Amino acid sequence: MSTATQPMPARDARAIADAFRPAHPLGNRHAYFYTRAKLASDPLYPGVCNALRGCDAPLLDIGCGMGLLAHALRRDGQAMAYRGVDVVARKIEHARLAATRARLQDVAFEVLDLERGQPAHSGSVAILDVLQFIDPAAQDATLAGAVAMLTPGARLVIRTGLDDGSGRARITRGVDVFSRIVRWMPSSLRAYPRRDALQARLHAAGLRATFEPLYGRTPFNNWLVVAQRD
Repeated sequence: MSTATQPMPARDARAIADAFRPAHPLGNRHAYFYTRAKLASDPLYPGVCNALRGCDAPLLDIGCGMGLLAHALRRDGQAMAYRGVDVVARKIEHARLAATRARLQDVAFEVLDLERGQPAHSGSVAILDVLQFIDPAAQDATLAGAVAMLTPGARLVIRTGLDDGSGRARITRGVDVFSRIVRWMPSSLRAYPRRDALQARLHAAGLRATFEPLYGRTPFNNWLVVAQRD
């Protein structure tokens, strides 16, 4: 297994998670423990850092959650301008506070509902664990909008489950449904893209795309898709 498909080292996960500790000793530590567990178990962030390494185009992180990608990029030595948007205000609140505590430079966060329009941006785009929570028509619109934002040399990085009928796909579906039940995700599961359809859509937009499984040590059917113009 390559380092890009392994979780972040535990020491790095702890260092990032420290920015999410509550200010008061008796405060709610959910964000801290979630961040530490997520970073130490999910290969998402090393995979995305590897995909973006060597590209200094400004990055828009669509569905940024608590902004963990910004922390991972800075810890990886990547200094491109970063802007994260998410529809969940409490996540953006956590993201802003943690970024300030960690003294992240050139980082911004914004509450934004993609169903009401996409932000203006030119550069690279990350869409991580988002597509399956929006309708297929909205998936097409989100992808088309992201492609239009790409500048020469910029990259489109997607992490998503795929509809391939596998056991991993069934497990992933169950967890995504549960995430909505506990209100961690703002939307219900809609539809996973099929690899052939997603690849064809990106190719039609003039992009060359690679697909890499990003399972790590998880049971989930997660894939990393990296696309850019030839």
